[in-house]
Amino acid sequence: MSLQSYAAQYRNTGLSSAVMEADPHRLVALLLSGACERLRLAEACVVRGDLARKGKAIGEVSAIIGHLNGSLDHEAGGEIAGSLSALYDYVQTRLIEANLHNDPAALRESLELLGEIESAWNAIPSEQRQVPAMAAAG
Repeated sequence: MSLQSYAAQYRNTGLSSAVMEADPHRLVALLLSGACERLRLAEACVVRGDLARKGKAIGEVSAIIGHLNGSLDHEAGGEIAGSLSALYDYVQTRLIEANLHNDPAALRESLELLGEIESAWNAIPSEQRQVPAMAAAG
């Protein structure tokens, strides 16, 4: 799913202004939040036996993680970007296992890992969020 697809999806849920007006930091925050929401949905679907919706939710999480992983700047991010990429790859593997085996534990583990990334991302002070943009402009 492309960024435009996510924008369309948010537009359909009434959050279009949040996406269209968001800075890059906020877009990543929205993607992480969306992934976590879909992981919770997938787990609920496993519990109630709605396997088709579980598969769709896991596919959406996988697409979000693929986008996040693909947007990492390994040159600027160095070791942190490499670690995040490895973590995203691990979560992708756990998602495949969760989908194949209807494993709520794999979904909970994925949610915990992405939740930690989301918390750390959201804890970045606002003055540090603009540093790359200012450096590029300077």
